[in-house]
Amino acid sequence: MAGKDEYIRVLDFLEHGKSGQKDEPTTQGIGKEHYNLLEVVMRDEERPKGGEELYIGEGERDRVQYIKDKISYDDLTASAKSELKYVLRELIEEKEDEFVEFFNEATPVTPRRHAFELLPGIGSKHMQKLLDEREEEEFESLDDVKGRVPSMPDPRDTLVKRIKEELKGDAKRNLFVSK
Repeated sequence: MAGKDEYIRVLDFLEHGKSGQKDEPTTQGIGKEHYNLLEVVMRDEERPKGGEELYIGEGERDRVQYIKDKISYDDLTASAKSELKYVLRELIEEKEDEFVEFFNEATPVTPRRHAFELLPGIGSKHMQKLLDEREEEEFESLDDVKGRVPSMPDPRDTLVKRIKEELKGDAKRNLFVSK
């Protein structure tokens, strides 16, 4: 069961909704906590910009009228797909401690595969170097991960790619996106 998000980040705003659907101001967004992709209907006169944060929780919503639907990656507009990588990077920066914790605590997901190997661009050599480095001393930041495993792709880019894979449904096992 997917967790509920209290806030979304705006990926795209459609003033008249999607073609073929009810004419209502619709926003496509991604949940800040569980990365749910959602469409929400805005209150009149609200015109959110890409990356902006909107409250969608149980309490009084000042800008969002209602949550229309949970959507899939394929339902996103081209603009929303294009904005996604930037919003994900911002979310990773905001939640850096949680991602550093992942690098410090990740374990094998099967007898033959470590969670690190599920990250794009991370093979057995990078995995072993990550394990060796964190055994010596826990990572303190994503820059620390990059600095101590310099041959590895940038951790932020790697995380963005992995979260996008999970949103697209291309991953057999999700590390970050709630199902």
